Amino acid sequence: MSNEWLWILFALINFSLLLTMYRIFGRSGLFVWIGMSTVLANIQVVKTIELFGLNATLGNITYGTAFLATDILNEKYGKKDAKKAVWMGFSTLILLTIIMQLSLQFSPGANDIAQPALETLFGIVPRIAIGSLIAYIVSQYFDVWLYARLKNIFTSDKMLWIRNNGSTMISQLLDTAIFCGIAFYGLYPTNVFVEIFITTYIIKFVVAAIDTPFLYAAKRMKFSGSQRS
Repeated sequence: MSNEWLWILFALINFSLLLTMYRIFGRSGLFVWIGMSTVLANIQVVKTIELFGLNATLGNITYGTAFLATDILNEKYGKKDAKKAVWMGFSTLILLTIIMQLSLQFSPGANDIAQPALETLFGIVPRIAIGSLIAYIVSQYFDVWLYARLKNIFTSDKMLWIRNNGSTMISQLLDTAIFCGIAFYGLYPTNVFVEIFITTYIIKFVVAAIDTPFLYAAKRMKFSGSQRS
C-alpha cells in the first residue's frame, strides 16, 4: 500500500478511535485521548515520510485529533472543559519531557539494546521541545477561544463545519508558525524553511478538513448522566 493511501486510512482510523473512546467513556474519554494523542504525536514526529511528493512528519494526524477532541468538548460541554483539556495535554507533554530526559541519564547495561532507540525518540533538541510546548498551549488555547466566538456567531448546527474548520485551520496555522519559527528558523536557508512551513501547514489543513464528519458524528451522540461526567 502506498504512503498516500496508508495516510488516508491512518487518518480515518485515528478519528474513528477517538469517536470510539468518546462513545464508550463520554467526556472522560476525550480527556484521556488528548493526553495520549499529545504523547503519541511527539513520538511519531521523529519519523519523516514522503507524502504526495512532499517530505512530511508522521505526527500531524494524531496531533490533529487533539484539536478535534477540544472542539467536541467546546461544542457539547463548553469552553471551561475545553480549556481544562488543553492544560491536561500541556501537562502531559511537560511530564513526558521531564521523565524521559531523566530516564536517558541512566547508564545502560552491557546487554542493553534500547538506549540508542530511546535517544533517537526522546533525546530532543531543547529548542524543538520548547517550540512544541509553546506552539501547543498557544494554538490550543486560541482554538478554544476562536471556536467559542464562532459558535456565538454561527449558532445553527448547519454551521458546525464553519466553527470546526474555521477554528482548527486558523489555529493550526498559528501552531505551525510558532513551532517552525522556534524549532527551525535560522537552521535552514530561507527557501528551505519556507518549504517546511508550507508543507507542514498543508498537511495539517487537510487533516482539519477530514475531521469535520467526525465532529458531526460526535454531536449526534447522546449519553446518560453517568457517561457524561
